[in-house]
Amino acid sequence: MERSKIQMLYDASHALFSQSELPTFQQIHYVKNLLDKIEAIDVGIDQFGLCDSPVSDASSDSSKGLLCGQGFSEITYIHIHECDNFSMGVFCLPAGKVFPLHDHPEMTVLSKLLYGSAYVKAYDWIALDCSGTQTVGLGGKVVDEVMKAPHEPSILFPRSGGNIHSFTALTPCAILDVLSPPYSEDFGRPSTYFSDFPIPSLNGYAILEERPVPSDLVVQGASYLGPPIVTMTEYKF
Repeated sequence: MERSKIQMLYDASHALFSQSELPTFQQIHYVKNLLDKIEAIDVGIDQFGLCDSPVSDASSDSSKGLLCGQGFSEITYIHIHECDNFSMGVFCLPAGKVFPLHDHPEMTVLSKLLYGSAYVKAYDWIALDCSGTQTVGLGGKVVDEVMKAPHEPSILFPRSGGNIHSFTALTPCAILDVLSPPYSEDFGRPSTYFSDFPIPSLNGYAILEERPVPSDLVVQGASYLGPPIVTMTEYKF
C-alpha cells in the first residue's frame, strides 16, 4: 500500500529526530524535500473552500469532509502529531490576522506555506540578557519579506535562520510546521513572545524585549481530517 505524503513526512521526521546523534545537513534537507511536496489537500484542507463553517462536507476522499481554507475566522491550529522528539501541525490564518513575534528555544523548525501569502519578519539573537525577570537583547533581522505560495520550505535552527519570527496573513493562508523538539514548559522550552524596537542608526537591527502573551492572540483548535498517520507505536513487528 502506497504511503501518503504526510505519512512519509512523519516516518522521515521520526527517523531523523529520534536518533541520538545530531541531524546532519543532508538529513534535514531530505525532510525539507518531503515537506515541499505536501499540499493543503494532503493535510485535509480545501484551500479554496468557501463556507460559513470551516468544515465542508464535499470530499471524495473522506467521509469527514475537508476543512475550508477560506472559512477560518480566527487563527486555528490543526494538531497532527506530537511526541517527545517532534511535533507536526498546521496553523491556518484568516486575512489580516497576526501571529506575533515568538521564539523557538533550542528547536529546529521546518515550515511550509501551503497556500496564500503572508508577511514574515524574523530575527536571530546577536546578544541577549537573561539575567533579569525578562529576556532582552539585540536581534539581527534575517527575514523581512512577503511569502506567497508556492514557496520553498524554510528551516530555522536554535541560533540561526530566524528563530524569532512573526506572521501577518495578507490573504487566508496555512503553514505546516515540523518542530524538534516540541515546545515544553516542563523541559524549559516555553513559547516566549517579544516586542521589537528597530534601531534607526543600525539598519536591520532591533532591541527585542520579552512581553506577556498578547491579550488579543486567539488560537482555536480544529480536528485533523487528513490521511491517518500510523505512528511507530502502532506498527506491528
